[in-house]
Order: sequence, then structure tokens, then C-alpha cells
Amino acid sequence: MPQHLRIDFVSDVVCPWCVIGLKGLEAALERLGGEVTADIHFQPFELNPNMGPEGQDLREHISQKYGSTPEQSAADRAAIRERAAGVGFTMAIADDSRIYNTFDAHRLLHWAAGQGRQSALKHALFEAYFTQGRSVADHEVLVDAATRAGLDRARAGDILSGDEFAEEVRGEEELWRSRGISSVPAIVIDEKYLVSGGQPVEVFEDALRKIAAEQAAASR
Repeated sequence: MPQHLRIDFVSDVVCPWCVIGLKGLEAALERLGGEVTADIHFQPFELNPNMGPEGQDLREHISQKYGSTPEQSAADRAAIRERAAGVGFTMAIADDSRIYNTFDAHRLLHWAAGQGRQSALKHALFEAYFTQGRSVADHEVLVDAATRAGLDRARAGDILSGDEFAEEVRGEEELWRSRGISSVPAIVIDEKYLVSGGQPVEVFEDALRKIAAEQAAASR
């Protein structure tokens, strides 16, 4: 019997390494299909909680936040595009890309979890932002993503028009901060093992196999 694991994937929808990490994790789980199964729960983390809905030029943002030169920023984007392509994802970040506030996206993801469509929405949001270059602070973009994920369009619009699930998302963000999560992606397995960053498939595969074996031994 495969060993079943709970995976909490703490991330933001404008974090490129979160895309790479998720695709790597999913590929590892596919490779381990006969040994490990898992439920992935997406947990909220905002890289820029104080950012306005209009967003900010990505190069300007990276320069201000990390002190990167334009040349460093361009090299980093090229490396990210290459890593994303390696896991089958088209990352179209460019010189004119912008970064956005993601709180409303996290509210929709919280709702989607109860509908059994959280993973589908997460992928739709990643594609909207990173592949299509759309604003994930824009309610129309969010409703379109929800619709592509198989969620009710009108209900998504109703959620976004008010503050539904805001308290729940704030509480979840604080919970993960209180557990020491300060950067993403942070992949927490069975509430006790942490894998950080957009790791290669092989790293996830090795970690999951070892954790599953340890958990199986502990349950005997």
C-alpha cells in the first residue's frame, strides 16, 4: 500500500519559484505513484501585502527589495524561464512585467479548497500571471481563472465584491508565520518535515521517499 502524506504548500501566486517548486513536487509524486500518495493543501503567503492594486514594475520592485542591478535581474529572469521550461511551464516574465497584490487571489483559493478545485485554481492563477501576463489583482482576471478551474463564475464574483474569507486568509497567513515560514515556497510534509524552495524533481522524489519510509516505520 502506498504511504499517504499531507502536504501544505505555502506559496504566493506571483512567486516564480513557487511554480517551479509545485511542478517539481507534482512530477515527483507522479514518479512515486506506487509508493506515495498525497493531498496538497495550498496555504497563503503574500510577498507584497502592502502593494496597491495597480502593482509595480517588476524591475523596479526587484531593485528596491533586493538591490539587484538591471543586469542581475535580467539574468535571474532568464534562469527562471529556463528552470520553468524544464518542468513544462511557460514563464513569460519580461522587462515590462509587473508584480501585484495577491490577497484577493488567496481569498478565492481558500474558497476553492472547499469546492475541491484548489489545485486547478492555483494552476490557472499561475498561468494567468506568468504565462499570459495578466494582473492577478484584477477581479475580472480572477473570475476568469476561477471559471477555467471549474468554479462557479457568479459565486467567484460575489466573493470578490465583498470581504468574504478575508479573516480566514489573514488567520492562515499568521499561522504559518508563527510556525517560522518567512519565504516561499515552503513545503511542509505531515506537519513536521520542511522542504524549502523550487527544488528539482529528484530532490522532492528523494525527500518524499525517505519521509514516507520513516512514517511507515513509525506506524508499525
